[in-house]
Amino acid sequence: QVQLVESGGGWVQPGGSLRLSCAASGFPVNLYTLGWFRQTPGKEREAVSCMTYSRTPDTTYWADFVKGRFTIARNNVENKLFLQMNSLKPEDTAVYYCAAGSSCDPSVMNYWGKGTLVTVSP
Repeated sequence: QVQLVESGGGWVQPGGSLRLSCAASGFPVNLYTLGWFRQTPGKEREAVSCMTYSRTPDTTYWADFVKGRFTIARNNVENKLFLQMNSLKPEDTAVYYCAAGSSCDPSVMNYWGKGTLVTVSP
């Protein structure tokens, strides 16, 4: 059974930090690009950051709006994906999804988690 399970969301004040985790199972995780996407009501789901898998090196994609603030990490042994989010802003409030697919494009991702809500407010 394919599973992508996110955790680590919650409420944080502006300028704060959160660390999201995603545990993947039920498919050949190491053959897929893994990534984080986010969505707010009325907006399309957008890519935040993705990391491909190759022997060396991993290729990482970053959305412009998170460069320098977020860090993505991937544990290919435990099939986990992480997103360290620092200097959070109210506009980062969204449901964050973990997904697996062929590239960092929400329209081509094969598997999705159920999402974890991140709320950034005073």
